[in-house]
Amino acid sequence: MRIAVTSQNFKTITGHAGKSRRFLIYELEPGREPVEIERLDLPKDRSLHDDHGPDHPLYQRQLTAILTGSAGEPFVQRMNREGIEVITTSETDIAAALRAIASDEALPPAAPHEH
Repeated sequence: MRIAVTSQNFKTITGHAGKSRRFLIYELEPGREPVEIERLDLPKDRSLHDDHGPDHPLYQRQLTAILTGSAGEPFVQRMNREGIEVITTSETDIAAALRAIASDEALPPAAPHEH
């Protein structure tokens, strides 16, 4: 499972996935620690909110999911069309959230998304 985590500071899970430009890409397998395989630091015009092209860098990463603090419904629908699940949570600790996902444990729900 390959998961992109929205992380504007490259330390914690941050919100508003559509406007995020920084992503940590992890490989996740049950029973194993998550492995960071890549960091993306995109220019402002390449946020998913601004870039609606079919060649967005995230689409080239063969993602299973995006883990974020918040996302609007249009973003969720767009990712679903690309075969990418959107997982929202109020958890900010990346390792804890990824371990929960790998163990099929529930994450704390995200706060309502304000657009």
